[in-house]
Amino acid sequence: MTQRLSKDALTGFGECLAQLGLAADECTEALGQAKCVAAPRGEILLHQGACQAHGYFIVDGILGAQHYGDCGGLFSKEFYFEGELCLLYHSLLTADAAPYQLEAVTDVTLVRFPLTLLKQASWQGVLIALLSQQLLYKEEKEAFLLLKRPEERYIYLVNHRPMWVERLSNVQLARYIGITPVSLSRLKARLA
Repeated sequence: MTQRLSKDALTGFGECLAQLGLAADECTEALGQAKCVAAPRGEILLHQGACQAHGYFIVDGILGAQHYGDCGGLFSKEFYFEGELCLLYHSLLTADAAPYQLEAVTDVTLVRFPLTLLKQASWQGVLIALLSQQLLYKEEKEAFLLLKRPEERYIYLVNHRPMWVERLSNVQLARYIGITPVSLSRLKARLA
């Protein structure tokens, strides 16, 4: 990774932390512990069943949190895009093994940082801000999955998360909204 890209990546991560309320000196310390990394599509950043030690700020590309079932099923918990922080909150709060695998859906450029930072007293405001964001997101996602029919879920993504529709495959979108890829293709054809 070029030095310029590394500097820009770290700057973006620092800006994200500042927006979450982290003091400037703490941001400087965090940037000193962060590392810019690149991962090719398909690379596993956290194996399902492993303990999570790092979080990621996504500079470029898409990460996915996937669960691989015992019978070979694959379930998509979440997708993370540029400018987002990626960490598994349950694993962070409980220190339990991750029930999901974090993997690169596309080639990605990331800033990797140790999750131990979030345990520091000076980071409690950031942790509360992240947990508040996550709680609101979880509530919205529950309503999305429980209160909407598959067609409404797809239309919601088209209207509110167009980047998802543009950048994820039909298989990935279908898995996320809880239908088969064939059903999604039919739904798209019907709406066209």
